[in-house]
Amino acid sequence: MVGTRKQQSASATSARIYHLRVSLEGIEPLIWRRLKVPGSANLGWLHAVIQVAMGWTNSHLHQFVVGKRLYSDPSFELDEFEDDPRVLDEDKTTILEVVPRAKSAFVYEYDFGDSWDHRITVERILDADPADGEFAQCLDGERACPPEDCGGVWGYADLLKIIRNPKHKEYESMMEWLGGDFDPEAFDRDKVNKCLRKLKWPHATVSQLASVLMQRDGIRG
Repeated sequence: MVGTRKQQSASATSARIYHLRVSLEGIEPLIWRRLKVPGSANLGWLHAVIQVAMGWTNSHLHQFVVGKRLYSDPSFELDEFEDDPRVLDEDKTTILEVVPRAKSAFVYEYDFGDSWDHRITVERILDADPADGEFAQCLDGERACPPEDCGGVWGYADLLKIIRNPKHKEYESMMEWLGGDFDPEAFDRDKVNKCLRKLKWPHATVSQLASVLMQRDGIRG
């Protein structure tokens, strides 16, 4: 009977639902998303969720920073050399394990060149509802994330300055680089949620994530 209670308690804990606020650091006005995810999701799956919800294209390396611990994809070999800090496997670590309490926070770093830091705050931890499936949902958010390879926070600030002034000497070349269109205020929650439902549970492979991102961006494979 005691064992049964412990099993039920562990099951209930693993079934918790997290509300996470993901904010891109260093940019005003703020670019952010509020996500609803299973606490049993591993960090590798959360990486895929963030890529879809924020608007990135999974074109660069990434890692999670939780206190002094680092988590990432082992294939990146981020701790290849002796002096490198140890990097743990993101696919073997769940959200519940790294942030078991509400109001906790950790960091998701994407593109070590442009250095996009996302602060992830645990806003709420709820008991699972029978209607909750094993998928992520975007509850809210504002603004588009910066274009890939635009030069980080400062490069993005320059980009916005240029495209807001058609008379700027770099306006035409910047618009050509952007593909002719970029709306920094754009955010389509319904489109994001449609794509989030397509992520495979409990692990989205690189190719499967790429397929979802291409669908999100209207790119035919």
